Amino acid sequence: MAATIEDYQPKYQGAFRSLNEEWISSYFEMEEADHKALEHPQEYILNRGGFIFVAVLDSEPVGVCALVKRADLDAYELAKMAVSPKAQGNKIGFLLGQAAIAKARSLNASRVYLDSNTKLAPAIRLYEKLGFVRVTGLPTRYIRVDIQMELKLK
Repeated sequence: MAATIEDYQPKYQGAFRSLNEEWISSYFEMEEADHKALEHPQEYILNRGGFIFVAVLDSEPVGVCALVKRADLDAYELAKMAVSPKAQGNKIGFLLGQAAIAKARSLNASRVYLDSNTKLAPAIRLYEKLGFVRVTGLPTRYIRVDIQMELKLK
């Protein structure tokens, strides 16, 4: 059975937080911006014009991804993408990325960008498959960022 992509509902807050905390804590340390977004997604993402997508497999949330409106950049940020280790390898990250990009296109956004770290080689390959290219010089809220990428939509 394939995963379905659903819009965020409050019942998914625990999964949004735990899936992201799991991967962030495995490679890095949780930062203030992580805590804010993961503990208060309604306030820090949704109420500011953003969106959260949830991949559901067999009635269980196994992946999440946020599309954060960045007014200071006139763009959307692809952020907080996480897939449960037990569901990795099933193209769930790709489906989440496609859903976020399609949403940004439907909103007539000029581009989507992301912050990442080169330690996350599988994630970087995923972003490249989605059409993102490396850029430099964008503002970031995270200490761990050592690579930035963007996808121009126009």
